[in-house]
Amino acid sequence: MERFTISLDDKLAREFDDWVAQRGYENRSEAFRDMVRAEMDRQRVSASPEGMCVACLSYVFNHHERDLAERLTHLHHEHHDLTLSTMHAHLDHEHCIETVLLKGHIGAVQRLADAVCAQKGVHHGKLNLISVDLHLPHTHEHDHAHGHHAHDAQPHIHLKPAS
Repeated sequence: MERFTISLDDKLAREFDDWVAQRGYENRSEAFRDMVRAEMDRQRVSASPEGMCVACLSYVFNHHERDLAERLTHLHHEHHDLTLSTMHAHLDHEHCIETVLLKGHIGAVQRLADAVCAQKGVHHGKLNLISVDLHLPHTHEHDHAHGHHAHDAQPHIHLKPAS
């Protein structure tokens, strides 16, 4: 592990220490590493729209909005290859929240999220995207303590290493 020193003015150092404590980090280094990882991932995402990702799209919408449910369903069906799972919950008489887990090319996932969030009646849309390496399907076996088992041609996702 490489060590380096940074200098912060007193006010920023206090704010950072408060931030570290609020989030429950054991020390500044862990917090700083997470911040660097997050920024590196943002850079990878913006530099590589053809790369792969997993993502969570959450949005609140007014289910009384004319034809909105039908438009959202149509969008999700058009992009069924990106959708892993959807959860729908009722918040009150007018509003629902949906959370959609997605997997695919970064550009395609971002375009779907933009299209969903741009629908009239959708509020507070947010996409949390994580770049990943997708290993193409192939059959292989793992040796586990209790014997072998084979994966039948399922893609495997690996998080990209932090830089």
